[in-house]
Amino acid sequence: MTTENKELSFEEAMSQLESVVEKLEQGDVPLEKAISMFQEGMALSKQCHEKLEQVEKQMDQILHEDGEIELLDFQEDE
Repeated sequence: MTTENKELSFEEAMSQLESVVEKLEQGDVPLEKAISMFQEGMALSKQCHEKLEQVEKQMDQILHEDGEIELLDFQEDE
């Protein structure tokens, strides 16, 4: 369930984060494992946050203040 070195989609990262949270909420995880899972959850949370920020920036570029929509090609940025 490690997220290092693998770029997950937003949906994949959220799903894994939800799984980590569910397991931690059960409360029957040994302390060392819980710490490791917490760190993994924080990394997943950061990844989700960064993806949401990226989408927000794209939306700001698409929708101008005057409400006019501009179509942009985001494939060039990747």
